[in-house]
Amino acid sequence: MNDENHRKTETQKNLVIERVVEMEVREVSSNRIKAKKTAKDSIFRDLFENPKYLLQLYQVLHPEDTEVTKEQISSVTIQNVLLDQMYNDLGFVVKERLLLLVEAQSTWSKNIVIRALLYLANTWKEYIQKNKLNIYGSGGMILPKPELYVIYTGERKERPEWISLSEEFFPGQDCFIDVKVRMLYDGKKGDILNQYVTFTKIYNEQVKQQGRTREAVLETIRICKDRKILKEYLEGREKEVVDIMMTLFDQEYAVERYGDEKKAQGKAQGLAEGKAQGLAEGEMKKAKEITYRLADRKMPLETISDIVEVSVEVVKKWLAERPVTAR
Repeated sequence: MNDENHRKTETQKNLVIERVVEMEVREVSSNRIKAKKTAKDSIFRDLFENPKYLLQLYQVLHPEDTEVTKEQISSVTIQNVLLDQMYNDLGFVVKERLLLLVEAQSTWSKNIVIRALLYLANTWKEYIQKNKLNIYGSGGMILPKPELYVIYTGERKERPEWISLSEEFFPGQDCFIDVKVRMLYDGKKGDILNQYVTFTKIYNEQVKQQGRTREAVLETIRICKDRKILKEYLEGREKEVVDIMMTLFDQEYAVERYGDEKKAQGKAQGLAEGKAQGLAEGEMKKAKEITYRLADRKMPLETISDIVEVSVEVVKKWLAERPVTAR
């Protein structure tokens, strides 16, 4: 790599970092908004942080329980798991008897079963610590029974009701452990699950028509309110919803622009460790520094992988080996 191309590459990577970091503090023109939230925030999480809507979701999952109240539901959503990179969308305990973990996914991946298992293990760990239970005691601990769900909003035609660890990863083999995740798709017309899924579809359609713009977000909100889809929520938190979506747009834009510049150069600056033989030590160090900084901004592993052009596995390895002074 000649010096000029090296400088361009370094400049582009730094611009991505600066773009992400400045989003929380910069003011923009009157037709844009001030981004306040990080990429981990989503409409799904924001919606169900409200106990009223969380109760409605529980009633969709357990319509037979007609006596539960908002006060009997407590959040156990974990913020950071596995090197501060994995966090679940929603976790809550009902009457100290049921533990429900719910994920919202627009892309189909069997890996959600693995993530669900990790979320459960970490949620139980926090529950045990919070309640000062003795994991080494001779008596059995009393834990809330877990239920794992994924709300899928993508376009996949095949829609199984359940996916399991054994079937997805070890078909035809005996497994000492298994995990089952119930898949949710549409809900019943008018219930909170159906309204959320409908919101995502309207939003996707507007993005196709208008791009990732403020207009697309505002039109999504207008259409949903007109059709009484999450109307009360959107009327009460319209500004927050716009903030969340515009922040996500900004981060996606930064990543895509970096990718466009890389393609324009006509060169793949792959930093995957499998191709790293002969890679300058300085470039590898810089790639790791970028990985650490993006990780600190709670950027998803897949996005970091795209930016520094290494596999997700390599990103995880770098983070696991991260020096304490760099945390």
